[in-house]
Amino acid sequence: MFSNWTRSLRWLAIPALVVLLAACTSTPATRSAQPIEVKVFVGAMFEIGQNTGDRAGEFQHWYERYWKGATPIPVAGALQPVYCNADGVCGSVLGMGKVNSSASMQAILTNPAFDFSKAYYVISGVAGTPPSRGTIGEVSWATWLVDYDLGHRWAPEENKAGEPTFMPRKGYEEYRRFKLNPALVGWAMKLSGDTPLKDSDSARAYRQRYPQAAARRAPFVGTGTHMTGDTFFHGPGMSNQAQYIAKLYGADDYVITEMEAAAIALVIKRQHGIDRVMSLRGAVNFDQGNPRETTLQHLDPAPGETAGGFAETVANVELVGSRVVDHIVANWPQWQAGVPPLPAR
Repeated sequence: MFSNWTRSLRWLAIPALVVLLAACTSTPATRSAQPIEVKVFVGAMFEIGQNTGDRAGEFQHWYERYWKGATPIPVAGALQPVYCNADGVCGSVLGMGKVNSSASMQAILTNPAFDFSKAYYVISGVAGTPPSRGTIGEVSWATWLVDYDLGHRWAPEENKAGEPTFMPRKGYEEYRRFKLNPALVGWAMKLSGDTPLKDSDSARAYRQRYPQAAARRAPFVGTGTHMTGDTFFHGPGMSNQAQYIAKLYGADDYVITEMEAAAIALVIKRQHGIDRVMSLRGAVNFDQGNPRETTLQHLDPAPGETAGGFAETVANVELVGSRVVDHIVANWPQWQAGVPPLPAR
């Protein structure tokens, strides 16, 4: 009798086993939705508070334009969720610094919820600029991304006066500098170079502390080398060293100091190549004080002595960048296979 009861249990278990096996062997398409085809991905580095409704950081203006009300998509290993709209524009806050931001980018790129095979990238944020080449409120498209940290560096007092205190380290040639696609940079300037930019009275007054003509300019859209360093380097000596590194590597003039783009670009390059990568930065500070203040005074200013124009600059970045994003999406049949040729002038 015990044997018959056991056999009955076995027969009852067979239908449940068949259902379980069918579930385990079903195709991915039947288990989950198809991945989102990303046309443009916008990566910001930080947000001050919420994504909307309060003081804007690097992400808020992008969020309010493309993803307001969108469902956040959590990604394991990324700092913040990803947001996408119906047009294939996605974005996220990646985190500040090379390790933080590149870890998020790697997690997002390898997540099966997304298809990045044809995507374009806008690495977006605020930055510093040397007063000899830039001004508060300007927006810059990178022509080159250069890593400031990879190499040998020593104290000036341990060197002959006036000589460089940096030497590249051999073996880092493939990931210490990245030349971005000139055709894509050309398109970016063609589409956004004449964008009307916001300014503020406080920024105008602050610029007058500097004698350089470039520092006193009104905000503009430009191009040049973006220097990526985990060190928040500051002062005329460090600024000169950044320019020295840029020229040593055969890049354009150093115009932007930031903390993430070269690392993010390396992650994207290893997954999908670098031809569709753009770096867009707005200058919210000078990389050195004016001639009447020390570097420490400029780094730790008295109340009311900081550069104005932060709110206007983060708005300018999105105003400039969205022109390019919108053009790519609206003309996707011409862009999906690669950057189209620039039209003849």
